[in-house]
Amino acid sequence: MTAGRARALWVVLETLHDVTYFAPQARAAHEAAGLRGFWRGYVGTRAAPLGAAGLGAVTAVFYNFAPSFLARSVPAIWETVPPEQALAARSAGAVAALREQVGEVPAEALAVLRRVVEAVDWAGRPLGAANAALPWPDEPLAALWQAATTLREHRGDGHVAVLAAEGIDGLEAHALRDAADGSRSVVAPNRGWTDAEWTAARERLRARGLIGPDGLTSRGADLRTHIEQRTDELAAAPYAAASEEELAALDALLRPVARGLVPAPVPHPNPVGAPTP
Repeated sequence: MTAGRARALWVVLETLHDVTYFAPQARAAHEAAGLRGFWRGYVGTRAAPLGAAGLGAVTAVFYNFAPSFLARSVPAIWETVPPEQALAARSAGAVAALREQVGEVPAEALAVLRRVVEAVDWAGRPLGAANAALPWPDEPLAALWQAATTLREHRGDGHVAVLAAEGIDGLEAHALRDAADGSRSVVAPNRGWTDAEWTAARERLRARGLIGPDGLTSRGADLRTHIEQRTDELAAAPYAAASEEELAALDALLRPVARGLVPAPVPHPNPVGAPTP
């Protein structure tokens, strides 16, 4: 199992997961549960597997969000919508959204996904582990979305670990990417960092020789490449539970579905920042 295959499948699974943020069916389900507004829905449904977590825990696992931004929802949100209610809403909304695009999900595909999920070593992967601990759904579309979400969060936890190991904090990760692709205009309004905080993060990166007047330096580009490659390597291990043929078949089945979700209901570019499938 190569890291390249893991990355390719992540892009597909990420897109399936993202219906919970952008699809009107999903957002309607969140609002019906009491999660009013895009970001309350995002924070409430994504953090819900952790239980009624406080601001510190949510900030730690979300990593690249400003604590002040998250504090608008956490922990008060759990008084309005308990975690178990948020979990039910996110599943119902995701199923309703996927039903618009997905026909029958073969049992064989779900069996492969479940085998991969069950092969994950969850040590050091708090958000992935919290999702993995949830019951496996009986409804096929719910199971598909849950598998996509669990593996997506497993990769995300690993990405955070690599960033932290390289001494790149959450805002610096955004600023480093912005120096490469100019993504600040999409990201900044959706993560809660102030202009002064962005400037300070850029100065820290400049002092380390990672960015310059014209964007990324060669050192910064090498670091970004290393971070992505190491993230992919760490994400690849559980996929060894399936054969290359099974994973290729899974990709062939799900990639057209993911492509059918872009640009509606899943827009690109978007604040999540995943590549197009």
